[in-house]
Amino acid sequence: MGVIYEGCSFHPIMCTAVDEVAGVVLSGISLIDGGLPRSCDAPRCGPIRIRVEDVMTIKQDLEGYARRRMEELRTGDTT
Repeated sequence: MGVIYEGCSFHPIMCTAVDEVAGVVLSGISLIDGGLPRSCDAPRCGPIRIRVEDVMTIKQDLEGYARRRMEELRTGDTT
């Protein structure tokens, strides 16, 4: 808990709970709009950790960040 990860909607999310009984389901609060609960099934969604330093950059241009991430996922280029 306390880890920041990228959820399915490309929002940075502060993890508040991990449910290992239901698989590995991460729950948390969006650091973009404060929305909760945000949940991701780790094996299906493939959430990635985000550095605290990157959250403000993502927040300033969420749409641009989401476009870049979708392209990375589409091409497999995550470097």
